[in-house]
Amino acid sequence: MAMTSLLDRGLDFAIVPGFSRVGYSVRSRRWSSQPQSGVAGSTVLVTGGGGGIGAAACELFARGGANVHMLVRNRERGEKARAEISKRSGSDGLKLEICDVSSLASVREFAARFAAEHDEVHTLVHNAGVMPPERTTTDDGFELAFATNVLGPFLLTALMLPTLRAGSPSRVINVTSGGMYAQKLRPDDLQLERGDYDPTNVYAHTKRCEVILTELWAERLRGSGVGVHSMHPGWADTPGVQTSLPRFRSVMRPLLRNAEQGADTIVWLAGASEPARQPGRFWHDRAPRSTHRVPWTRESAADRAQLWAECVRMSGMSEADLDPAVTAAEHS
Repeated sequence: MAMTSLLDRGLDFAIVPGFSRVGYSVRSRRWSSQPQSGVAGSTVLVTGGGGGIGAAACELFARGGANVHMLVRNRERGEKARAEISKRSGSDGLKLEICDVSSLASVREFAARFAAEHDEVHTLVHNAGVMPPERTTTDDGFELAFATNVLGPFLLTALMLPTLRAGSPSRVINVTSGGMYAQKLRPDDLQLERGDYDPTNVYAHTKRCEVILTELWAERLRGSGVGVHSMHPGWADTPGVQTSLPRFRSVMRPLLRNAEQGADTIVWLAGASEPARQPGRFWHDRAPRSTHRVPWTRESAADRAQLWAECVRMSGMSEADLDPAVTAAEHS
C-alpha cells in the first residue's frame, strides 16, 4: 500500500503521466468497484450532457441504474446523444433537458421547471464548459466563459438547493481542469477584462474560481445533507479539446484518456461513501488532491469572500435568496 501511494504521488507530481491515460491505467488497477456503484435509483442532472465527458458520465450513470437528466443547449444534438446512450446502456431512464447555462434567464426558467416536476435530486454535475477563441459577451453582459463555467453554475446550484436538500444526502460535483494550477484568483478582474484576451488563461481562471466556490459552498452547506466537490478529469480526447486545443491534441493524442476514463471520478463521487467524509475537496482519479502547486497562486480569505460576493451580485441573487434554512442557521 505504501508503494502504491508513493507511485500515485509521483504521478501527481509529474503532471503529464498523472493527467494522461498512463495515470488512469496505473491508479485504476487498485480500484475494487465500478464508478457507477451506488447510484441505482438516484436522480442525476448533468449539464453539458450532449457530448464528451458529460455524455460519458450520463452513460455511466445510466448503466448504474440512475435516472439521468441530460441538460444540453442544442435539442437536436441532445436527442441524438440521448438515443445513442440509451441504446448502448440499455436504459430508458434518460431524459433530455434544455437550458443555456450561460444565460441567467434560461437557468432561472429551467430551475423553476425542474423543481415543479421533481421533488428531489441526488446529484447535480456541473460539466458544461466553453473556451471561446475570442472574447465574447453574453446577452447579460458577461464574458462567455465566465458566464458558462462560473456564474451559471453558481446560480443553478443556489436555485436547486431546496431540491438537493430534499434528496439528501446529495452531492454537487464541479468538473474543473488541471489548468487552474497555473492561475491565481483575480477578484478585482474576475472576467479578465484587463489586457489581451487569452482563451486558455481565461478558461483556467474560471476553473480556479470553480474550485474556490466549491470550497465556499461546502463550508456554507456543512451539515445540510448537501456535499459539494470539485474534480478534474485529466487530459481526455473530447470534442472540446479537438476544437479548442488542436495543437495540444495533435502532440498529446497518444497519451490522452478517453471520455469514459475522464468521467470515472465524476460518477464515483456521486455514489461512493468516501467523498461524504471530505466535502469541499478537489479530486482526481478518486483521490483528493492539492488545489495549489506553487505558493504564489494562493488567494487570501478576503479574495475568496470577494469572489463569493461578486457571484451573488452578478447572478442577481442576494444572501437572503440563498437557501433560507442555511442562511438562517449561518446568521443565528
